[in-house]
Amino acid sequence: MRALVFYKSVPRFVLLKALGARSRWLNASRLAPLGLRDIAPPPLPTERWVRIRPKLAGVCGSDLATLSAKGSTYLSPLISLPFVMGHEVVGVVSEIGRGVTQARVGDRVVVHPALGCTARGVTPRCDSCRDERDALCRNVTRGDVSAGIQIGYCRDTGGGFGESLVAHETQVHVAPPEIEDRAAVLIEPFACALHGALRASVPTEGTALVLGCGAIGLLTIAALRATGCKARIVAAAKYDHQGRAALALGADEWLPSSGRLAARYARWAEALSAQTFRPELGKPAVVGGADVTFDCVASSDSIDDGIRFTKSGGAFVLVGMPGVPRGVDWTPLWFKELTLHAAYAYGWENTGEGRRSTFDLAIDLMRTWGPRLSPLVGRPFALEDYRAAIATALHSGRSGVVKTVFSIDGASA
Repeated sequence: MRALVFYKSVPRFVLLKALGARSRWLNASRLAPLGLRDIAPPPLPTERWVRIRPKLAGVCGSDLATLSAKGSTYLSPLISLPFVMGHEVVGVVSEIGRGVTQARVGDRVVVHPALGCTARGVTPRCDSCRDERDALCRNVTRGDVSAGIQIGYCRDTGGGFGESLVAHETQVHVAPPEIEDRAAVLIEPFACALHGALRASVPTEGTALVLGCGAIGLLTIAALRATGCKARIVAAAKYDHQGRAALALGADEWLPSSGRLAARYARWAEALSAQTFRPELGKPAVVGGADVTFDCVASSDSIDDGIRFTKSGGAFVLVGMPGVPRGVDWTPLWFKELTLHAAYAYGWENTGEGRRSTFDLAIDLMRTWGPRLSPLVGRPFALEDYRAAIATALHSGRSGVVKTVFSIDGASA
């Protein structure tokens, strides 16, 4: 089968780290640690696994961080190389193991990629998996498949950027027919956004600040509105088209996240009913701000700005993948007694209808939100055009494409 395979080279990794932001051109070149290869399809690890033929697969920010060596090395012992990338997938079941009871050949499905104890065949299950939070599994290096926090980072499973992948039957969810493919491919990142949006409650008369209007930021705005948030939502966006998209999905106002610091802070303070004070050195001190801030960028600058513009006693939710932030002044977090929440992947949520799987909630909400969210998906790329796809994803602000996707079987978005 054809697949985009990630393989790590230590010299290349060191080069990417050394180049930093200047390495973006390298990630879409022949020197990138990603290549289109003909490889053997992954076998079914046990009788309870199924084979899936991907239709569309989305490029995640974590994929780009992996390619650019931008992220932390913290997760490196928890993956296995080489691996086929891609964990945001809608596809069709093409083969099932003899013990499968929850899927049939021909089902159109979305994939819950977390490789927890059940998928790995590990017993007894860890505490997180017993609580149905398999994204937080502590046995991600054990069991029936090699190390990997999820499909798309595991040598034995394949991934969405290939013509075949395998998943445990508990990882597949039938996509309702009313959800078209380009909405279905957003279900996995929408589940991530829902998990983040539900980590902290925004008072009805309060304000939520969403930092970053890429895919996760825009999906977080949608998740807040879809789950009944009535509060005022202010979005910080780098590009005009991102700001317009934020307004279309339910934000009340959008603010520029770039430009001169003094002018930007003055505008943010006005929008968030905050006051700024100039210290002897460094960025302004800020009093007041949002009740809850959702940081969907998780860069050094966004974290530093976000904790400054969250009001005393408020909450700061880290939704984006942070890497190794540098130069963050944590004093506002301490001084304002902010509550810090982390939101990785998904699990189970407490809703008005009781405790629900985040993934199931995402599927249900996508039935009505699909038409509003599917325009975020750009024109799909064929696997052989992967360099152009990666370049588009890396420069999504300028390209105007929020979610870059691959079409594996010629599916059209």
